[in-house]
Amino acid sequence: MTQKSDGMTYAPQGKPRPVVAPGEFIIAAAHLDHGHIYGQCQGLIEAGATLTWVFDPDPAKVAKFLAKFPQAKVARSLDEILADPAVQLVAAAAVPCDRGALGGRVMDAGKDYFTDKAPFTTLDQLAAARATVARTGRKYAVYFSERLHVESAMFATDLVRQGAIGRVLQVIGLGPHRLGTGRPDWFFDPVKYGGILCDIGSHQFEQFLTYTGATDATVTHAAIANYAHPETPGLEDFGEANLLGNNGATNYVRVDWFTPAGLSTWGDGRTIIMGTRGYIELRKYVDVGREATGDHVYLVDEKGEQHFNVAGQVGFRFFGKLIRDCQHRTEHAMTQAHAFKAAELCLRAQAAAKRIG
Repeated sequence: MTQKSDGMTYAPQGKPRPVVAPGEFIIAAAHLDHGHIYGQCQGLIEAGATLTWVFDPDPAKVAKFLAKFPQAKVARSLDEILADPAVQLVAAAAVPCDRGALGGRVMDAGKDYFTDKAPFTTLDQLAAARATVARTGRKYAVYFSERLHVESAMFATDLVRQGAIGRVLQVIGLGPHRLGTGRPDWFFDPVKYGGILCDIGSHQFEQFLTYTGATDATVTHAAIANYAHPETPGLEDFGEANLLGNNGATNYVRVDWFTPAGLSTWGDGRTIIMGTRGYIELRKYVDVGREATGDHVYLVDEKGEQHFNVAGQVGFRFFGKLIRDCQHRTEHAMTQAHAFKAAELCLRAQAAAKRIG
């Protein structure tokens, strides 16, 4: 697996598990503003998708993409991709504030859309996407990579659904990141990236809904800060939030840009899932002081303590299910309601956040 070193490149390598034959499901890539586009395409290709087109107005981004995916043909415009009747899905990682409108264009062209998170930066964008989905019947899928493209998180999804820890009462999601260097200008403009709870916090809200089974939640507390980066006043380097789910489960989220230089990877992402009969801890990317590898799962239940290193054992089934959903108009990978509710919660938390520090 290839982990992201600076937050802008992420393309986990899994075992190819095609659900379709070559040429049976055609995809294109467009607007390569975030490196998550590599993971989006890699996951779909491993599931059997055929990548035929790439477009970005920046030739340097296209050249870098072609070095990884040389099979793609360069489109002169997004319209050229949308005019191709063979293309069934467009994957994109545009600047966050542009993702909603781009999705509207793709869906209006009769194609499904697969965007990087966060899928929106305003509630108006979300409302427009909901209306377009209802009108066109197309999919607005979201790459919540910190669960969908992390084997320990997918393993935990199965444990929870199997009842391993009983009813889930609380999820604690910790998403520290390393700021690194070379970030684009939009990264420091809250109008464009949406704020820290909207951006990297979106992962955590999606996981809360998944692990608890809640279908809605109330934001009971939210805060943001720029503690240590006065040279970029638009950056929020810290965010936290609490949710109360409609089934009584609670959530605490902390996201930040304070990963120290001494950590061996880009961030010590952790999730703790507490249930009535036990708890699960995920050490997603590193087991600090023990192993530099990721995908460690710790399970404590009524029978004892267990440790699972699931790297290379679980795979990334979301992508194959998404392909099948696009073909058969089903919702096995992720329901549209779930994706939009996770987006709504991160937007509401961002809007409710008090500035501290």
